[in-house]
Amino acid sequence: MNADKLHDAAVLCPHCGHHIHLSIDASQGAQDYQDECPACGSDIHLEMSIDDVRDKIVVKIRSDDENYY
Repeated sequence: MNADKLHDAAVLCPHCGHHIHLSIDASQGAQDYQDECPACGSDIHLEMSIDDVRDKIVVKIRSDDENYY
C-alpha cells in the first residue's frame, strides 16, 4: 500500500443514508467490491476507477438489491 495513493472519502449508504467513511487505495487501479453499511447492515456495491484525464478517483455506490441473471 502506497501512502501517496491512499485517499479518504465520505459516501452515503444507498439504503439508509448513513455517512460512511472509506479509505481508498488507488495504487491497485480499478476495484470492484462489496461492503456492509455499519448502520443498517445492508450490502453495498462499491466500484472505484481512476480518471487519469481529469486526475480524479471515481467511486460509484449501488445497493445490491437488484438480481442479475
